[in-house]
Amino acid sequence: MKNIPLLYFVFSLGWIFFSEMLINQLEITAKLYEILQTGKGLLFVGFTTFLIYIIIKKHEALKTLEEKEQELSSLINAMPDFVCFKDGEGRWVRVNQFGKDLYHLNHINYYGKTDAELAEVSPFFKDAFLYCIQSDKEAWQINGTSRCEESFHVPSGELKTFDVIKVPLFFSNGERKGLVTIGRDITQQKNAETMLLQKEKLSVVGELAAGIAHEIRNPLTSIKGFVQLMKESDNSSTNRYDIILSELDRINQIVGEMLVLSKPQSVIHKSFNINDMIKYVVNLTSHEALMYNVQLEVRDKVQDTYIKGDINQLIQVFINILKNSIDAMPKGGRILFTAEKLNGNVEFKIEDTGVGIPEERLERIGEPFFTLKEKGMGLGLTVSNKIIHEHKGSMEIESEVGIGTTVTVKIPVYQEEK
Repeated sequence: MKNIPLLYFVFSLGWIFFSEMLINQLEITAKLYEILQTGKGLLFVGFTTFLIYIIIKKHEALKTLEEKEQELSSLINAMPDFVCFKDGEGRWVRVNQFGKDLYHLNHINYYGKTDAELAEVSPFFKDAFLYCIQSDKEAWQINGTSRCEESFHVPSGELKTFDVIKVPLFFSNGERKGLVTIGRDITQQKNAETMLLQKEKLSVVGELAAGIAHEIRNPLTSIKGFVQLMKESDNSSTNRYDIILSELDRINQIVGEMLVLSKPQSVIHKSFNINDMIKYVVNLTSHEALMYNVQLEVRDKVQDTYIKGDINQLIQVFINILKNSIDAMPKGGRILFTAEKLNGNVEFKIEDTGVGIPEERLERIGEPFFTLKEKGMGLGLTVSNKIIHEHKGSMEIESEVGIGTTVTVKIPVYQEEK
């Protein structure tokens, strides 16, 4: 057996060392050399070589498959879309990292669970999971790719909207194999569409406001001229004429501000004392409150505090809010007007005991032409919102039917530049 070519031994040894699946290579090498020395023949060497070749090929194929799977898994997890795989019975098999973060499944064993079971495990998303059951059913019935929009709230309070594509998979015999769901977050797109619609409405409002403003200014000019003549001829009640002229000037100012909706106007903001503004607003609205049997209570907790802006515009905002509160209490009631300094802002809070606003209508408050008043045009809060945002502030409205409404306006305190 010493005549057996050394080439066969080296060839076999090379295959053994080349295989990553064989661990104890030294033992196998010694065993093979022993077999060769005992004369079991060249056939055994060939068979062993062929067997090792098959093992290596299978190992290479398996390794390639694992690499492909890892690449695909990495790609799916890196996607900014929701990707989920379910089996033919609707049980979750795999979901990408975006989906885990979205539904807070990072610490939940979702594998093998249906949407109904996940709804019990994660109660916050119960409605979303239950809706998936219905949309999955429709996808199976269509027997092809389906597309729909799904919206639900996330724990942060934001309403998320997804463009969802569902692809059902079948075996060759027609039985259900699995369902692939891909959801793209289109929340920003939907918000942009909503804002575009708002701008279109505001464009119409602007054209309307421009026409109204020009029509109102003409009679105002005539009235103001005649009041000035009456003031010069009658010296007994000059104070009353001053008030009338002051209010006419303010009406003219408000009419001019309506043009803001049709084209931007340069407004020079100046610092002013909040107490002066509150006193002016209360003086103008207290008479109307008295007529409707509404008690207007003021709690002014800010002294010698200044904000920077246009005092006439902000007076318009608070008069509009107070008038809405008075209108919401036709049989009388109470309004609490509070002003206090909190976290670098002046917080104005107007609370009434009116009829309140239904939740479905509260979401639309502030939209152009949307109003709860029979004779209103729905422009008051639209203009008010614009003015407050121009003053770098914010406005929030909370309401409960039968209890009342609270409007909170926050405007930054003026810090004098040094």
